[in-house]
Amino acid sequence: MNTSPFRATCAAILALAMLTPVAPLFAQQNVAAPAQPAPAATSSAPASTQPAAPVAAPPQAGAAQPANAAPPAAAPQASAPQAAAATAPPPAEQGTPSAGDAATPSAGTASGSLKSAFVVPHELSPWSMFLAADIIVKAVMIGLAFASLVTWTVFIAKTIELSSAQGRLRGSLAKIKDARSLAEAQLALGKKRSVLSMLIAAALNEARLSAGFSSDEGVKERAASSFAEIVRAEGRRIRIGMGLLASIGSTAPFVGLFGTVWGIMNSFIGISKSQTTNLAVVAPGIAEALLATAIGLVAAIPAVIIYNHFARLTKGYLELVGRSSGAAARLLSRDLDRSHGSVHARAAE
Repeated sequence: MNTSPFRATCAAILALAMLTPVAPLFAQQNVAAPAQPAPAATSSAPASTQPAAPVAAPPQAGAAQPANAAPPAAAPQASAPQAAAATAPPPAEQGTPSAGDAATPSAGTASGSLKSAFVVPHELSPWSMFLAADIIVKAVMIGLAFASLVTWTVFIAKTIELSSAQGRLRGSLAKIKDARSLAEAQLALGKKRSVLSMLIAAALNEARLSAGFSSDEGVKERAASSFAEIVRAEGRRIRIGMGLLASIGSTAPFVGLFGTVWGIMNSFIGISKSQTTNLAVVAPGIAEALLATAIGLVAAIPAVIIYNHFARLTKGYLELVGRSSGAAARLLSRDLDRSHGSVHARAAE
């Protein structure tokens, strides 16, 4: 039988899937890092330590004297140092920070250390976990993703193939419904290649090769053998791809489990090297390992469901093939009876 339509459909779907540009799975990789807050406290600290502008000294009591009274010569010289001393801030206010100012940096440092203790080393998205995984785990994930692509490719191709084959066979059975001989049935079907046309051609060939034989049972047995070969070949052709679905559905969970075991083993090795059981250190490696099992289940579950679906459709199609074989056998039997009837009629004349 010709298997080119199914293979051509599978090849076209796989080519489209491979040539389609794959975008990043998640947009978290393109998110920019948040800007660091400006150190407002640092810039405000020097401003608070700057000495205030000198304030003019209050007028002395001697300013109330009359303008024509000459002040003593030593009074201005003695009052200038006193005004400078009065305007200068005390030493404790200039250099020594207060208790509140000293407590603020220490509290900020402690809160920062607590926050940094709970920061996850990298982003736990599926794409980032795949990029951070071990090479063996990556290979397992890629293989399972390809198996899932093959599953859906077979699903699309087999759906198209089974639908078209069932439609053609039902139409062929409807065309030969009123046919009285193999020649009429072949003429009704035309040159379209189908299972029923092959069965009718085999019946005509056997009747031609067995011309002149007196035993009709031998002709029917040989025709039935040819019909059985055609039905078996059609069954093999229509089941192409279902073995692949069965293999993926049965092995994908175990392949994913292998990737999980390998990833957890590497995680435990990393825990022993880091000598810590902090969840922020342990969680990424275990999550990467479990992602392999998740992808294995994603590949296996649809494969099993699609296989069972096609098993039911294939059974229905093979029942139509059996009906076609029976229709061809009945037409052959009529031709044989008609030929013997004409021979007896000529003999009676």
